Amino acid sequence: MEGVKGGRRGEYSVARHGRLVSASCPAGKLAAARFLRAAEGQERFLWRDGRQGITLAGTGVAAHLIGYGRGRFDAIERQASELFASAETGSGLRRGPGDSSELALPRLFGGFAFREDFVPDMVWTGFHPGHFILPHYQFVSQEGESWLTINALLAPEERASSVLPLLEEALAAQAELLCKAETGVDGQAGGLEAGPGDEPEIAYPMPYAEWAQLVEGARDAFARTALQKVVLARTAQLRAGERIGISQALTRLCGNYPDCFGFLFEPQAGHAFLGATPELLVRVRGAALETMALAGSIQRGATEEADAALAAALLASSKDRHEHGLVVNGVRELLAPLSSELTVADEPTVLVLRNIQHLYTPIKAMLKRSGGVLPLVERLHPTPAMGGTPRELGMDFIQKNEPTLRGWYAAPVGWIDSAMDGAFAVAIRSAIVQKERAWAYAGAGIVPDSVPRNEWDETGWKFQPIINAVAGRQVT
Repeated sequence: MEGVKGGRRGEYSVARHGRLVSASCPAGKLAAARFLRAAEGQERFLWRDGRQGITLAGTGVAAHLIGYGRGRFDAIERQASELFASAETGSGLRRGPGDSSELALPRLFGGFAFREDFVPDMVWTGFHPGHFILPHYQFVSQEGESWLTINALLAPEERASSVLPLLEEALAAQAELLCKAETGVDGQAGGLEAGPGDEPEIAYPMPYAEWAQLVEGARDAFARTALQKVVLARTAQLRAGERIGISQALTRLCGNYPDCFGFLFEPQAGHAFLGATPELLVRVRGAALETMALAGSIQRGATEEADAALAAALLASSKDRHEHGLVVNGVRELLAPLSSELTVADEPTVLVLRNIQHLYTPIKAMLKRSGGVLPLVERLHPTPAMGGTPRELGMDFIQKNEPTLRGWYAAPVGWIDSAMDGAFAVAIRSAIVQKERAWAYAGAGIVPDSVPRNEWDETGWKFQPIINAVAGRQVT
C-alpha cells in the first residue's frame, strides 16, 4: 500500500494509513545485478559503497515519502520516524547492534532536489523536492553476507501475526526465483536491457561563448560582492537509436569506478537517475559522522610518470588549493558547533579516479547528540563544493545566472535505516535516463583565478564517465 497525501500541507503521510511489516531471509549468493535485472519494468533503487563493500538495492514500492519546499528535510524525517516507529519484523530479526541480521532491516532509498524551489520539467517528471521510497523487495550484501527482505504496509485493522506467514511465503518464492539462473550476474549474459547499438547523438546546449560569459560574470561578482566561489554546471544531451539500458549503464559505472558510490533511483520504470560519485556528503551511525572535502581537479596522465606529474601540479596549484580550502573551512564551520570531536586532515591528498584526480580531505566527527542523518544532510547541503562560498550568495548567483535546471544533480542521494541513521552522497558524475534519451551533468568550481577555457575542459573530463556508461563505450 502506498502512502497517500495527508497530514501536514505539502507532504505525504504514511504511518496513519498502516504500519510497516517486514520479513527477511538469507539470500545466498544472489548478486545485486541479478536482483535488479529481474525487476526490469518496475521501480528500482541501488546504493553501492565500494569503499565499505556494502550494496543495497530495492525493487517495487511499499511506500512513498514526499516533501516539498524549505521544509522538505523535516517532512521526510517526520514521515520516516512514523514509518519505522511501529514497524514489526519477522523471520527472527532483531534490532540489536552487532546482530548480523541488522543488515536486513528495512531502509528507505531516495534523495532531494538541489534547490528547495525545484519544479520538475519534462526531464525530471516523477521526481520531487524530497522523495524517498520504501521498496517492496530489498536486497543487501556486505562481506559475503546477503539478505532479502519483503516490506509491506498493513491496514490499521490487519494483524501482523496473520500477515507475516504470507509475507514469508512470498519472500521464499521470490528468493527461489531470483537464485535460479545466476549466469550473467556481472552484466555479461542474458536478461539485460538493450543498449544503444550505435554511437548516440550528443549535444551540448550551452555553447562555449555562453559558458565563458557565465564564468566572467562570476569573476565580476567576486570583485563586487563577498562571493568567493560559485559552482557552475552544464549539461550534455544524449539521444540513442534505441532504449538505453539502465542496468548496463549501471554495471559499467560500478565496474569502472569501484571505489565510488554507485546509485540508482528509478521511481518510474525506464525513467532513472543514476551515477557513480566519488563524493560522500555524510554518513552517520549513532554519534559517529564521516564526510569529506573534494574540490580541485586535474586530468589523468597517459603514463605513470605523467600521472604523477599532474598530481604534483594539482597539489601545487594555488588556485585549486584555494578552492579546496574554501570547502574544508566551510564544512568545518558547519560541523564544529555540533561536535564534541572534529578531525580534519592537515593537508589534502590526491584521490585518483579512472579519468580524473581530485584534492581530497577526509573529515570525521563525534556528535554531541545523536539525531539521525537527515539533520546533517540539511545542514551540509550544498557544501561549497557544489554551491558556493558564502552559501547564500553562491545559491543566489546560480539561481539568477545558471540556465541549467539541475534537478537532483549535485544534491543528496542515499538511504535511511530504521534508527534514522544512513549515508548520502553528492549526486555528481550522473545522468537522468528516459527511454532512448539521457541528460548528463557536470560542474566546476569557479574562483577569482578561474580561466573559462580551463573550467570548460574540466567539465568535459567530468562528463566522460557517465557518457561512456550510457553510450555503452568500452573504457580501457
